[in-house]
Parts: sequence; C-alpha cells; structure tokens
Amino acid sequence: MQTETISAKIVGDGGGLQEAAAGGLIPSRLARAGGDTGFWREAHDAFRRTIMVPEYPCVGARSALHSDAYVLSVYGRLGEAQTTAALAQDLYEFTTSDLRETNDYATFVAVFETPPVRDEVEFEDVMWQQLSALNRVDAQQFGWDASVRSDPADPQFSFSFGGEALYVIGLHPTSSRLARRFPWPTMIFNPHEQFERLREDGKWKRMQKTIRERDVQLQGSTNPMLSDFGESSEARQYSGRAVEADWQAPFQAANARPGKCPFGH
Repeated sequence: MQTETISAKIVGDGGGLQEAAAGGLIPSRLARAGGDTGFWREAHDAFRRTIMVPEYPCVGARSALHSDAYVLSVYGRLGEAQTTAALAQDLYEFTTSDLRETNDYATFVAVFETPPVRDEVEFEDVMWQQLSALNRVDAQQFGWDASVRSDPADPQFSFSFGGEALYVIGLHPTSSRLARRFPWPTMIFNPHEQFERLREDGKWKRMQKTIRERDVQLQGSTNPMLSDFGESSEARQYSGRAVEADWQAPFQAANARPGKCPFGH
C-alpha cells in the first residue's frame, strides 16, 4: 500500500503548510479538499496557542511545533463511523510519512468538533470507544506491534495502529489537569519508538524531569498517573483522568484478519 503524495501546499497565515505525505502539517485528505479554512484553522491556531504558552509542561510538544514535526487534522463527532474511517486513513498516512521517519518528535493531533464533553469520565468512555473502533479497522490489515502487548492491563501495553506502537494523549475542556485542557475533544498520537530512542540516547530522564517540574509550576502537582513504561499500563495515562486503583480500560484488541487494505490505497 502506498500513501498518495500531493504536491500542492496549503497556504496558511504563517506560510505554506505541506500535507502529511510530504512531511508537512495537514493530511492529504484535507489537501485534496483545498484545506479546511474553518474549523481546521480555528483548531490549529488554538493548539499552537496552547502548546506555546511559556508554562506549558510538555517540552516534546513544543519541540514538535518549533520544528513543524506535527500533523493536525479535524473531524466531526468523536467515535462515529465516518470519523473513524477518516481518522484511520489520516493516521495510517502519518505512520508511513516522511514526517514520521525523519523527526524525533513527530506528532499526530486529531481534534473533534463534537461531542461537548461534560466531565472526565464521559471523555474517557468516548475516547476508548474511538480507540476500539480504530483497532477494528486496523485489524483488517495489520497485527499488533510485537514490541508491546495488546492487553491494556499489561504493564507492557501500548496502543497499536498500522503495526506500530503509539502513545495516546487525551485533551478536553473539562480535564482536571491544566496541561490536558483544550476547547475540543482531542487525541494526540506519538510513535512509541521515539520514547525508546530518547531512553537509549540518555535524553528521556532529563526531559521527564523538566516536564514534571513544569507541571508542578503550572498546577502545583505532578500528574499522579504518570509512570515509566513497564511499571504499570500506560492505558491508565491516556485520558488524563486520575483513575482508580482497580480501574480497567474498556478495550479488547480485535483479532487480526489481514486482507483487503481498509484505507483505499
């Protein structure tokens, strides 16, 4: 399967925004439509404003923005079938793009117009519904990344898509963590390999220390859900909610059934 490459650029307020297939900021699906100049631009501007606040804790996210190493795409309702189909296509494009291959902080940001989120539990439920729907699409073509586990209770768990482990970060308006607040429901995907590479290079501990110090400055405390990979399941971290000790992720990986490519390539 080959990802379609579009040569045109989407021109934004700050200059040309290339499509993801060529290592830029917008999926080719939106590029083919001439770019979303409404909600896409509103969400994109809001995301940049959020991350670039001096007090924002995640220095990796700031690095992604400084180097244009991210893709931001917008969708309708989180969890619905049409959204899942578009998100699966865009996420697959990201995992196979030049952007993903050539950047240490490659990031995929999915922003959803609806539903309005009333509390953390509601967001957590719909986020896992979306991940389950993505997995069902993915299982039509790909198996789980063999470097991680598919059981969300396993300390070695990580979400997998396109055969690649991905760390998921949820943002929404009602998050108790200030660093996880955003005007719309949002899911951020980072290749797990990036974290492993940072660990091998000796950079991860320093980055982690900086993030936690900045989180304390912003909120007065570190996120109680954060832990190193392998200590406890990272599924507990995805939504941003401080989950209970006996909490279990509402997720069961679908059995892989390799066949026709579901992404239309």
